Amino acid sequence: MILRGAKIFLVACVGVLALLIGVNNIFDYGTNFEVVRHIMSMDTIPGGSALSWRAITSPALHHLLYWFIIAVELAAGGLCLYGARRLWGALRADGQAFDAAKDMAVLGLVTAFSLYFLGFMAVGGEWFQMWRSQGFNEQEPAFRFIGCVGLVLIFLCQRDRE
Repeated sequence: MILRGAKIFLVACVGVLALLIGVNNIFDYGTNFEVVRHIMSMDTIPGGSALSWRAITSPALHHLLYWFIIAVELAAGGLCLYGARRLWGALRADGQAFDAAKDMAVLGLVTAFSLYFLGFMAVGGEWFQMWRSQGFNEQEPAFRFIGCVGLVLIFLCQRDRE
C-alpha cells in the first residue's frame, strides 16, 4: 500500500508543478514570453548561424506558440491530478485494477515529458539552436523537469502486485 501511495503522491506532485508553471506563465506572461520570442527569433545566438533561416520573427506566432505551451502545461497538470484521483480511487483494489487506473496519470506524465523533451530540447534546443544562446538557454531547467517526470513515469509504470 505504501508504494501505491507514493505513486499517487508523486503523480499529484507533478500535476501541481505543471499547473503552477502554467498559471505562473499566465499571470507573469511577459517574463517567459521573452524567452520564447528570443528563442524563436534566434536573435541571441552569438555570431549568427548558418541555420538562421529557421528563425520565426512573427509576434503572432510567438504568442501562439507560447499559448500552446501554457495550454499543454495546464493540460498535463490537470491530467496528472485527475490521474492521481483515479489512482486514489483504486488504492485498495487488486493489482490489475490499480494498474488499469494508471492510464490518465500516464497520459499526464507523457504530456509533460513530451512538452519539455520534444518542445524544449528538440525544437527549442536543436531546431532553434537555443543551446547557443547565452541568456535564453532553457535546456537545463527543461532537463530537470524531464528527469523528474521521467522518474515518476518509470516508477508509476511498475506493475502493482498487491
